[in-house]
Amino acid sequence: MRELPSLNALRVFEEVARHSSFSRAALALNVTQGAVSRQIKQLEQYLGVALFIRTTQGLSLTPAGAALVPQLADAFDRMQQALQGVRVPNLRQRLRILAPPTYATRWLSPRLKRFHQRYPDIALSVRNDAGPENQSEIDCRIRFGLHAAPGYYSHLLVLERHIAVASPELFEHGQPPALAAHPLLHIIHEGKHLQVWENWLEANGRDDVDPSQGLEFSTLDQVIHTALAGGGLAVIDRQMIERELACGQLLPISPVEVSGPYGYWLDIPASNQGLSKVTLFCEWLESQSES
Repeated sequence: MRELPSLNALRVFEEVARHSSFSRAALALNVTQGAVSRQIKQLEQYLGVALFIRTTQGLSLTPAGAALVPQLADAFDRMQQALQGVRVPNLRQRLRILAPPTYATRWLSPRLKRFHQRYPDIALSVRNDAGPENQSEIDCRIRFGLHAAPGYYSHLLVLERHIAVASPELFEHGQPPALAAHPLLHIIHEGKHLQVWENWLEANGRDDVDPSQGLEFSTLDQVIHTALAGGGLAVIDRQMIERELACGQLLPISPVEVSGPYGYWLDIPASNQGLSKVTLFCEWLESQSES
């Protein structure tokens, strides 16, 4: 095992030597002058020699300090080259993401231009299906669900914000359609329809409507297209229908909005948490989800 001083202390020393000033080094490192002084003192104690002396002209290197500077600079250069040799090819690799189809189409895809502009060297592959034998090919996944996933770094990106909507053609004289007069549209998830209508009806204090009646679909996009065609009423995450709400293709039938309990989670396998391409994508994705 190598016996080495703090790498931070060595970095501080190099910066002080470059600037011949504790205060200018502190400014460059964005730390206090006191912090710089402490690091230099610790390094001198470790080495058993003084590295700087104060003269009438300012701060100067001692012979030991002057001998250390070029060797340390060379060591840092070689460390940087070694790290870049790993980091840059990783950044230029393809990043493989698994995402629900409607989320990928309606939320993620319109924002990917921003990601490419920021990280042009990272190529993306967005998939909506991967069998058990292909899980190792996925770098990270966006998942619709209720809870964190065991065995992953699992972070909630955003909760769904459900509103009940209908096509404008179902409104009469500006009045929203009666719930009992039209089919309720449902999404099948893991073999049964999501309880979004039940949650919305409860939030509205409505117990006069059967939440199980209506039509069931396997994807949210199918529900949205049916609602757009006037084929029924739907409770949908408003983040998935931003465009339709903005242009009036779908109208809320009530001001009530229900948050959760479902949301979109970001899952990263433990083996991929240190990959630069994964880290950069995840930081970007979280910033977009918060905006």
